[in-house]
Amino acid sequence: MTEEVENYQGLSVNETKMVDALFQAYQSHEALKESDFKGLVTDDQSAYRVQRQLTELKNEKVGGYKVSLTSKQTQDMFDADSPLYGAQVASHFLKSPANLKQQQLMAPLAEVEMLFTAKEDLSSQDSLEDLMHKTQVAAAVEVPDSRFADWFPSLSKHMVMADAAVGGYVVYGQETDTDQLFNRVDDLAHVKCQLFFNDKKVKDGASSEVLGNPLHSLHWLTSKLAERGMQLKAGQRVSSGTFLLPESLKAGHWQATFDQGLGEVSVTVSEN
Repeated sequence: MTEEVENYQGLSVNETKMVDALFQAYQSHEALKESDFKGLVTDDQSAYRVQRQLTELKNEKVGGYKVSLTSKQTQDMFDADSPLYGAQVASHFLKSPANLKQQQLMAPLAEVEMLFTAKEDLSSQDSLEDLMHKTQVAAAVEVPDSRFADWFPSLSKHMVMADAAVGGYVVYGQETDTDQLFNRVDDLAHVKCQLFFNDKKVKDGASSEVLGNPLHSLHWLTSKLAERGMQLKAGQRVSSGTFLLPESLKAGHWQATFDQGLGEVSVTVSEN
């Protein structure tokens, strides 16, 4: 048997091994060691093929996507020069206030983001202004999580891609038409937030950290999906990238508050 033999349609033996290991870890919550999979996924195309098959195995509707590595700082951490995306199943988008149990998670972090929901199908040909008119926007706390042990910030970029951009959960607040909340595209680059843990402020964040403007992240995603013959569909949500460097998600109450009328979002993590 050679590396060219395919088990899943279009996947090599190495890619198939990676898919099976990730799916088993997704079901069992038993973490993988990256060193056990060295050399199985070595480029972007291979990593996204693995992610797509992994998403199919989850056998659940895709509720949307998350965009990662949207700042120079996070790209440098993972030796990348551009963002990456991960498909997220519908049940992992939760309305605030939300509750999570530690047993649902593996090695979670907390990030503060701007979430967009498509009011109609989005195209790679849409301008930033088009995207503003075709979406709703909400405050969000994303909970990145990985099937790999000790993953942040040492996991390789291609393993992050394969593992659905280390997708965990996304908790989102009140959704409002983007063009109702913001008058101009540039206004989305000037949103500030604060992250609290058990009512104590952890840090501040800014939307300008997300490729200069979160709408750039959404535009990048529509173009990247189009390259792979995919499209953002009406009703799908996009967690567009973190305003701040992530915090380890400990048990307790997390809350993010935003200005510009976006409001707040909260998630409580219980130990069992």
